[in-house]
Amino acid sequence: MICGRSGGRTGNVDEYRLFYNPLPMTTTLPVCDDRSLSQLALGLTGSEILKISGEIRTLSEAGRDVCNLTVGDFSPKEFRIPKVLEDLIAEAFAAGETNYPPSDGTKELRQAVIRYYDDVLGLKYPIESTVIAGGARPIIFAAYAAVVDPGDKVVYTIPSWNNAHYVYLTRGVPVEIAVGPDTNFLPTADLLRPHIRDARLICICTPLNPTGTVMARDEVERIARLVVDENERRTAAGERALLLLWDQVYWMLTFGGFRHYTPPQLVPEVTPYTIFVDGISKSFAATGLRVGWVVAPPTITAKMRDILGHVGAWAPRPEQIAVAKFLGMRAEIDEFHKTMIRELQLRLDLLYDGIEAMRREGLPVCAIAPQGAIYLSVQFDLIGRGNIATNEQIRRLLLDDAGFAVVPFQAFGLPQETGWFRLSAGAVSPSQIEAGLARVRNVLARFA
Repeated sequence: MICGRSGGRTGNVDEYRLFYNPLPMTTTLPVCDDRSLSQLALGLTGSEILKISGEIRTLSEAGRDVCNLTVGDFSPKEFRIPKVLEDLIAEAFAAGETNYPPSDGTKELRQAVIRYYDDVLGLKYPIESTVIAGGARPIIFAAYAAVVDPGDKVVYTIPSWNNAHYVYLTRGVPVEIAVGPDTNFLPTADLLRPHIRDARLICICTPLNPTGTVMARDEVERIARLVVDENERRTAAGERALLLLWDQVYWMLTFGGFRHYTPPQLVPEVTPYTIFVDGISKSFAATGLRVGWVVAPPTITAKMRDILGHVGAWAPRPEQIAVAKFLGMRAEIDEFHKTMIRELQLRLDLLYDGIEAMRREGLPVCAIAPQGAIYLSVQFDLIGRGNIATNEQIRRLLLDDAGFAVVPFQAFGLPQETGWFRLSAGAVSPSQIEAGLARVRNVLARFA
């Protein structure tokens, strides 16, 4: 029966045939033009990082020798997830734990996150303050969606990861503050202060993607005090609160004398205004397991739960059950991090030392010493040399002539052609780094 008709086949024969007979594979369907798309879709730009990574993947599959420093990921050949976590996931699968998890995460994992924050960071929250999701990305989107209305101002520094896209998706107003090596590529209270009077959200990531830099304790405290002072003013004026989104997905990965601090640790009064973004993806080389969480005031997490429930961005149940048990194994976690951080620092130090050796030789390059995360910030000072005028030209030169794949800071919102790039060390071996640096040196020597 054709929809809208009754009593058998009574409609137009061609209409009937079209409805019941699929088009042959050789038939070309009419192409929809842009008028078929929403304004939201038309205005959204894709990830430049993923585009570059896709290009490198294609080259590697074709047999090209590339030192791939582009994607913020880990190669399992170089960094495996903790063995005990791997075993716990297998046990959960074997036990048949493959049905839907609760929309806000399993109770066991939510409790484990709360205990972990108490044990390691000294932060006490009720279980209602946490929601589990399929990685940090849906957590960040849900946080934006829960607190940002169209027209609300969102303050963040550039370079930073994806804030511009989340502001766009929620129809907020971006307030971008360009930062550089003079502030460790991180915001300061003094830089933020002129922009918070009518802002709704401040977004900060430390250790920072893309730069791998870590915010100093004193600056964390100053920013926390700034948020508290502004909210005291707003409370007296009956205004909406200023909120602080604190992305600490890399917080367990710091090097040398650098340490991670959170605003509530240093200024407890900022707790009601702080939204933590966190998860296992970076700290345990577990990007593909897709387990992330938020820790925030329950009024915010309740709405984030509802948003994520409609999106269906749940972390898989077996992984949730395994991570809940794993977070209670402090000795195993400490042992894993001892090895992981050693291996990460080995790779980052190789990159930094190689770049510094070239700089001392007079080649046009410099870097910031490793501090945290899995990234190194490197400036290839080639703008204005020869015919080079853009970071994209530098990227192509390094890729084509040195098989050295890097990501320009433009992919993180910084528009200036400064020669700064992100180098990610999670998917390469030490030997690949050494070989890649040798090729880079030959390229840079042409511009000395």
